[in-house]
Amino acid sequence: MEEVETRSLYSLVGLSALTASMCCLPSVIWVLFAGSSAIVAADSLSNNLYYSWVRFALYGVSGLMVTVGLIVYFRNRGICSIEDAKKNSTKIVNVSLAVFTASIIVYLIWNFIILEIVGIAVGLPWEDSAFWNN
Repeated sequence: MEEVETRSLYSLVGLSALTASMCCLPSVIWVLFAGSSAIVAADSLSNNLYYSWVRFALYGVSGLMVTVGLIVYFRNRGICSIEDAKKNSTKIVNVSLAVFTASIIVYLIWNFIILEIVGIAVGLPWEDSAFWNN
């Protein structure tokens, strides 16, 4: 039973990190499927998405996903009322902090290390702006 509970939280963390990185992931996928002819357009797409309001909208959607996911998670475990929440406040706080922290860490690793390395490997001109070069 505990494994199923943990697996649903892993999915929540992964999906929120993937959603938050949607400003860069489409460019990498585009170049993977279209080849080197799409590098300039894919780089322009990622720059337009990353340096605009879209990035913050994706962060907001990701945060909302985690919040709603945690509400559903706790409701499925019988914490449905304010009284139940008061009784289980330590568990709610600890699990919520762990999930939000894990989501941020997974996002940072996925977006700024894995996608960055894959993007550079497929030919996107991201090497100069990579965090390890700054």
